[in-house]
Amino acid sequence: MKRTLLIVLATGFFLTTSTRAQDANPDDVKTIDSIMKAYYEVISGPAGATSDVERDLSLHHADAWVGIGGLDADGKPVVRTMTLREFYGENAPRTEGFWEWETDRQIRRSGNMASVWSSYAFARTEEGEPYTRGVNTLTLWFDGDRWWIMNWMFDTSDG
Repeated sequence: MKRTLLIVLATGFFLTTSTRAQDANPDDVKTIDSIMKAYYEVISGPAGATSDVERDLSLHHADAWVGIGGLDADGKPVVRTMTLREFYGENAPRTEGFWEWETDRQIRRSGNMASVWSSYAFARTEEGEPYTRGVNTLTLWFDGDRWWIMNWMFDTSDG
């Protein structure tokens, strides 16, 4: 099912945002805390398992994008953007366990928009010793009924 939201701005411009009415678990998208919890749950799991792509899609707006920053061969900053489906690719079973969890969060909110800096750690076993840490930055949007992930990004470079 599709739902179209038409917003008439005071300037007379029309903004149309098409959103998939994915069958999100209402408990996953009712608060910033709940969508962030689901955001980390969908990608974590043991070797041999795959990420829960359908659940992850239910968290994301139809026009959401993913950004992965890093360094090119010359050490210059680069970023690659993609859709969530492109990020997952074939979603092959993991060769190693992967558990990622949030270690800290900072939120800045204006109206129905929230910017979330979510520090994380991940390990090869559930509750295992972290082997790396970083920050995911997400833009969330509340449509009056639920929260949507509009985009998220992380940077693999150490600088």
